[in-house]
Amino acid sequence: MNNLIILPLLIPLGAGLMTAIFRKNILFQRIISILAVLLTCAASFFLISQVSSQGIQTLQLGGWPAPYGITFALDMFAALLILTASFVSLACLLFAIPSIGQERERYYFYPLYQFLMVGVNGSFLTGDLFNLFVCFEVMLLASYVLLSLGGTKPQLRESIKYILINTISSSLFLIAIAYLYRITGTVNMAHLSVLIAQAGQDGLITTVSLLFIIVFSLKAGLLLFFWLPGSYSTPPAAVRAVFGALLTKVGIYAIFRVFSLIFYHQPETTHLILGVMALLTMLLGGMGAMAYWDIHKILSYNVIISVGFIIAGFTAFSMEAIIGAIYYLMHDMIVKALLFLIGGAMIGITGTSKLKEMSGLIRYHPLLGWMFFIGAMALGGIPPLSGFIGKLIITQGILEKGALDPFFYALAAAGLLSSLMSLYSVVKIFTNGFWGETLLSKDMEKISTKGLIFPCVLLTAISIFLGLGGEVLYPYLAAAAETLLNPQIYIEAVLK
Repeated sequence: MNNLIILPLLIPLGAGLMTAIFRKNILFQRIISILAVLLTCAASFFLISQVSSQGIQTLQLGGWPAPYGITFALDMFAALLILTASFVSLACLLFAIPSIGQERERYYFYPLYQFLMVGVNGSFLTGDLFNLFVCFEVMLLASYVLLSLGGTKPQLRESIKYILINTISSSLFLIAIAYLYRITGTVNMAHLSVLIAQAGQDGLITTVSLLFIIVFSLKAGLLLFFWLPGSYSTPPAAVRAVFGALLTKVGIYAIFRVFSLIFYHQPETTHLILGVMALLTMLLGGMGAMAYWDIHKILSYNVIISVGFIIAGFTAFSMEAIIGAIYYLMHDMIVKALLFLIGGAMIGITGTSKLKEMSGLIRYHPLLGWMFFIGAMALGGIPPLSGFIGKLIITQGILEKGALDPFFYALAAAGLLSSLMSLYSVVKIFTNGFWGETLLSKDMEKISTKGLIFPCVLLTAISIFLGLGGEVLYPYLAAAAETLLNPQIYIEAVLK
């Protein structure tokens, strides 16, 4: 038992309450928010070392033993995602301070930002399905307001669609939990794993698992992504970056956790459906990314492509494929945040998101241009950057599975094709936005990039480290994959 595993949840919660109380003091809110994110980063490093040396860390609130009490469990998979989310949160917060505008700062931007991180980190930490639902709702409630904060017409229009879709998915989530509780009498994930393994995953439980697939697919943007491009295009750049980097990844985490720990007995049904959805998601997302000439839409559809690629790795369900999927998940959180932030800076400078109305930005902003180029190459899977390593490991794992099921050859082919589509779409932003004749003089630029460069440099450095330091990360990735592939490790840690 380790009481400190709840720190990534308590730190942003405390910061959110403090900044809400002192909402009129913007400087105080900024300082507290930055300190909270830095403390969360430090706590994440400490917790990774604890999990590495002592195994899975658990906490039973109130001293009630599992499965009767509220359980928090931190394995290496969750710890790595909390650390990555903390870095993304830090970069986006630093970008938001000079760019978000005092009007939004006065209306609870910083408390909402912290509460969003409460929901994200809580989702990674919780050990039961009902509290996973609660953490999802905390995250979503904060995202509803952040999406509409500013009150522009496009924001309000997309907010209605976003809220409606997530309200439906949350209702289905609660219904799925209720059915599962009625069948098994528990919502503790480790206990559910034991009971379903003992009783066998019959037709009724498999049907409930399909309901969970619908719920998590809506939240992750897996095939059911019709709401995502518009919703992720309207808020300010820092908020778009947080949404694109983190929110869909929480849905992916839920799929990994639930379908490796609870519903893993009928992979020919559940995992095959996930695989088909992943294949279609990659191809449809790739076509969307290539079709548009708008920075918002191109980057949003690239979020969709990555969701499909990560789930494709998970469906192969081998050690190599899972390691690649976790690695690519971490890479994608960093690189998506980087590209959204630089894309936001490009839009701020030119006053438009249309690529055909901008050109030659690299003349006055060479650092932004080359950082975007690095991120684009990483996203497209060009060696030796992090995207290449993740795509290579996932593809190898999927092809090995193809010897048993030819469908996985099609899945690997779709992954490679979607990578080319993704590379084309982001290179299109680079060549049209940064290359060519300079249309704007320095005096004609709509905003200053002062304060916007450092968070992009931070994310670029982390992305390069992920690519060049993959060997350093491998033991941690292997430990995370081992827990997902062997549910007994998680069960023994939680149920003692």
